[in-house]
Amino acid sequence: MTNKSTPHHVAIVMDGNGRWASRRFLPRIAGHKQGVDSLKRCARACDARGIKVLTVFAFSSENWQRPQEEVSGLMDLFAMALGREVPQLKKDGVQLRFIGERQGLSARVQKGIEQAEATTADNRRLVLNVCFNYGGRWDIVQAAVRVAAQGLAMTEQSLSQMMALAHVPDPDLVIRTGGEQRISNFLLWQSAYSEFFFSDKLWPDFDEAELDLAIQTFGQRDRRFGRVSGQSEANALPTTPN
Repeated sequence: MTNKSTPHHVAIVMDGNGRWASRRFLPRIAGHKQGVDSLKRCARACDARGIKVLTVFAFSSENWQRPQEEVSGLMDLFAMALGREVPQLKKDGVQLRFIGERQGLSARVQKGIEQAEATTADNRRLVLNVCFNYGGRWDIVQAAVRVAAQGLAMTEQSLSQMMALAHVPDPDLVIRTGGEQRISNFLLWQSAYSEFFFSDKLWPDFDEAELDLAIQTFGQRDRRFGRVSGQSEANALPTTPN
């Protein structure tokens, strides 16, 4: 059961995989492999704590600038993870959604994404949004293009309805691991009223205790949405509808 102290939607910038590997004198891809295990652990922990939506930043539109060897390794890892993990996610009631620009991804990756979404489409226990080849600015632009193409008035509501995450409410809590304190083009529109938690832990080391600390910190925040303390929550700014 969720309550006011438990965020409905948690979004995470999973930062620090490469540094985790480098500190152990391992290739960077080893850190990304460890990061997949951390994501599985985090998804189970979110479900156990009553969180209904988990959105993670897996590969940004800027990550193409990384060394070709690392990018190729990430694509291979992503494709393998899809084939290996989807059956268990289906069994666990997790609905997978992939958010981002698919054009330019390999046919293998695109097929894996489509199959994963179709396989888990009826699941309702936890929605896991994987932002892959995603950028917040791209999201706003593609939403504006869709609004214009449909001949709609350009309003906050019309843009929200065209955003890539329009199927879930905006995130209540945004977590970034790895010790950095910036948003890095992640959910620029959707995080307008999110609470932020910055963790010094590298993503492979992010565990249940650190998630609980983030949730505890969230529960202590006074979320006013432009109001003053004590005003009725009925006057809060609306978030993106389901």
